Amino acid sequence: MTGNRMAHLLLLSLANIDSNIQSKGSLRSFVLLALLPIASFIHKKSRVCTLLSDWLVHESLDFVLHPLKIAAAIGVMMSDPIGNLWYCFTPLIAYISDTPEQSLLSGTGPKASPVSTATHKEFGDPFPHLSRTATWTLDDIRQACSAADPNDFEEFLKVAKRYFLNGVHEPFYRNWLLSDPSIFLTPEMLHHFHCLFWDHDVPWCIFALGLDKIDYQFSLVQAPVGYRSFEEGISKLKQVMGHDHHAVQRYIMGVITGAVPVKFLAAIHFLLDFRYLAQMRRFDDNSLAKLEAALHNFYDNKSVIITAGARQGSNGPINHWEIPKLELLQHVISSIRNSGPIMQWTADITEHAHVTAIKQPARAGNNQDYYEQIVWHLDRSERCSRFDIATQFASIEQGEGGDDEDQEDGHEPDQEAGHTIPFRPSINYFEAANAIASGTVPTVCPHRIFASSTTAFRLALKLSLRISIDEAAQIYGLPDLQSAVTDHFFRTSYSAERWVVNLTTDKIQTWFKVRVQQPSCHDRRSLEPPQSLIASPPSS
Repeated sequence: MTGNRMAHLLLLSLANIDSNIQSKGSLRSFVLLALLPIASFIHKKSRVCTLLSDWLVHESLDFVLHPLKIAAAIGVMMSDPIGNLWYCFTPLIAYISDTPEQSLLSGTGPKASPVSTATHKEFGDPFPHLSRTATWTLDDIRQACSAADPNDFEEFLKVAKRYFLNGVHEPFYRNWLLSDPSIFLTPEMLHHFHCLFWDHDVPWCIFALGLDKIDYQFSLVQAPVGYRSFEEGISKLKQVMGHDHHAVQRYIMGVITGAVPVKFLAAIHFLLDFRYLAQMRRFDDNSLAKLEAALHNFYDNKSVIITAGARQGSNGPINHWEIPKLELLQHVISSIRNSGPIMQWTADITEHAHVTAIKQPARAGNNQDYYEQIVWHLDRSERCSRFDIATQFASIEQGEGGDDEDQEDGHEPDQEAGHTIPFRPSINYFEAANAIASGTVPTVCPHRIFASSTTAFRLALKLSLRISIDEAAQIYGLPDLQSAVTDHFFRTSYSAERWVVNLTTDKIQTWFKVRVQQPSCHDRRSLEPPQSLIASPPSS
């Protein structure tokens, strides 16, 4: 926050909420449970201050989450939205965090995997190592505590380092039944996939092509409407966010093709395949086999990256694969089998909660006692939200539309806070095309919507131009347009010869813009939002 203010928030949600609902921040599926303390320690050595900060985080989590531990052990009666009582248990299913936070939470050091027994020398192995279970880590902690007193900070850190521990001797999960770091520390899309791509894949490609060339290649990319373009390349980007990572991933294969060795291209290609396949919302044995094959194919080709000298550090070429995030990719499949698709555990929504749960409430105050003011602001916002939702449901049940006079006298909801139930109608061009084709829609005016098995098209009611095929071919630089249209008529029309004769002289309807819609790549039962494609004549 501004004014040198910081807050470390702890969010809580339920794993039985549908991921489509949980991924929408406006539906408030995550609530602020606590603001963890951020302390400055006065010890002279920084590694001891880091140790004490780690202890404070685990002690705070242990204190705040104690009721959930009791409920996980003996259960607790809880009511559902319609008033039924259920006997519930609360194990820790997933803890959404980035790589340093995962090491902090599991109790491991930076040179060890938080979810497996692999150490930094084994991060590049082409196979998954054994899981670092809670029992495994707690046994190592007990052995370290028997060799040195935890209160002797410097000596205990030396012993903990030999066991690849971070020095936390009482991790918060030690007495949480059915909660294991190797399971609840799930892979996270934003940090483990997209940040891995930006921190490693992109530098490899930059070194292989050269900085100026890769910038020039990106400047030539013709970006579709709604997608980001890089007119000045990617080397001068500042404050690169997740949307930028996504955009660069879309174009990187076209940028480097033909300029790098075939195996280098294959390694980047298979790693991208792995990332895209891992974002599926449903998995079966076949899709998991494809995911595993993509990762194996990357490992079969990754040696060419070091051979080409593309792994560079501040001191020159790097000849090893000590990348923690790369090792975590080996455990994506096991995480999917244990905890379901990893897309539901993405940090996109929790990162955005920093804005809605911390920054906005802090700005609403006077920058004094901001912890208390944040809590008061959120408490009031929650009460208003519940009131607006309750009155909205009541009016629906009573069938009241509400006239203008009543609305003026009653409570006016805060539109900026979004307290009412959000609703956005979805557009389905496929249904509209089928309705038009079946004749269920009156054809008073021409409906320019049609669909194939994979794509639906919607043209504007008013066309852009009416020109001949020869003129269109000349304007848009399409020398084979005439032959393509002729071939289409011979394939689809019984009276093709009559149409072809007229095509050379008649003017055809032409549009500069078309809206297209396709099913989701990972779930064919859901549709992507429509996108606009715009055509313009070629220029220098």
